Amino acid sequence: MRRAGAGTRGAARTARAPKRGPGLIAQLRNPPGGRDARIMLLALAVDRTGSGLWAASSVLYLTFVTHLSAQQIGVLLGTAGVAGIAGSPLAGRLAGRFPVRPLLIGCHLLRLVTLTLVLLCTSFGALLVVVAVTYLGDRAAKTLEMLFATRAAGERRVAYQALSRSAANAGYGVGAGLAAIGLAVGTTDAYRALILGNALSFVVAAALVWRTGEPAGRTREVARAAPVPDDAALAPRPKGPWRDRGYLRFVLLDIPMNLDDSVLAVGLPLWLVSRTSAPHALVPAFLVINTVLVVVLQLAVSRRAEGPRKAVRAVLLYGALMFVCCALAAGATGCGTWVAATVLLAAAVLVTMAELMRSVSSWELAVLLSPPDERAAYLGVAGMSQSIQKSAGPPLLTGVVMAAGPVGWLALGAVVAGLAVVQQRGCAGRLRALGVPEGECRVQPARQ
Repeated sequence: MRRAGAGTRGAARTARAPKRGPGLIAQLRNPPGGRDARIMLLALAVDRTGSGLWAASSVLYLTFVTHLSAQQIGVLLGTAGVAGIAGSPLAGRLAGRFPVRPLLIGCHLLRLVTLTLVLLCTSFGALLVVVAVTYLGDRAAKTLEMLFATRAAGERRVAYQALSRSAANAGYGVGAGLAAIGLAVGTTDAYRALILGNALSFVVAAALVWRTGEPAGRTREVARAAPVPDDAALAPRPKGPWRDRGYLRFVLLDIPMNLDDSVLAVGLPLWLVSRTSAPHALVPAFLVINTVLVVVLQLAVSRRAEGPRKAVRAVLLYGALMFVCCALAAGATGCGTWVAATVLLAAAVLVTMAELMRSVSSWELAVLLSPPDERAAYLGVAGMSQSIQKSAGPPLLTGVVMAAGPVGWLALGAVVAGLAVVQQRGCAGRLRALGVPEGECRVQPARQ
């Protein structure tokens, strides 16, 4: 009898345990969206490999090959970042009128031309224009890639996005590794070869996208529960995202929900070097930790943040993780060498976990909060939050947070956590107003 009872309890525990989906490799071979999605993931990985080459070599190329000053490089990259902000809404607007596939191919070819021109330009003015257009095409391409995912993957778009982030980070890491070889050579030809490698990645990516088919043009969210309430159905809707104050509020609050990027890339490295006794050689470990964790954990995290209720809850978890990360950064100043190193490595792990939460919830909510018949335009506006953060985040960290010392880090964590609460409540309220239940949603093709 005891054996039978133990078997029953074991079976009950097995039934209660969440079912584990297929692993990363298996899903990359058979992703949501089938063959076209698999090809698009490969194109994305190739594109990000080129991005890794550019990110690791661009500053040195502009310094030693084109002989720009540090001030000129700062102005050039800052202006390019501002130009990139326009890429997302422009891509969203065009995707509402034209097929996504040729638009994405056009973005790849545009960047091919501009990166080739970088190799030919020597004056600051010409480089300013060329690099700005490159960044514009880069942000537009990222938005079009996610629009492709939203349409092709349907109800499994969160799983597809998790796969895309794993593929992108793997590609980025490969690109950075290849760049390290060229930078070790350190010659002018080596720097040019790295830039040319980035340009060639756009050729391969465009060729791969050409092999895909155009995804279904429109989708609509269908609740598994009750239909949309009559008052929500009859309520007048704004014409376009720029007149939708509720959606613009979501996008505005999503900007600080992207600060993990600047904290990892700018805040923690500079804080380690300038205000702690941790060894400087630890700085590359931040990027290694981030890349490995994203590749390994993104798919598992996405399963726990899929659907309206879980996506909204992930916003709160993001705020909590960012607060603890900032608190650890603040506390690292008063520690010994190896304690400070351990604390900062823990902060890097936490900010990466926050990034994993944000990457799933931000896009999922951007989709769910937008009207299906205008989704491309809405998602284009939502994509601006990352671009704005990339321009405003580094100056905020260096000029305000780090200047204020440990108190600045604590204030940053508290502000982000507080805004996460505001964002969570706002998203939950808008989902209720739109008639989206807290359970899962499925996506069906809209009738033409």
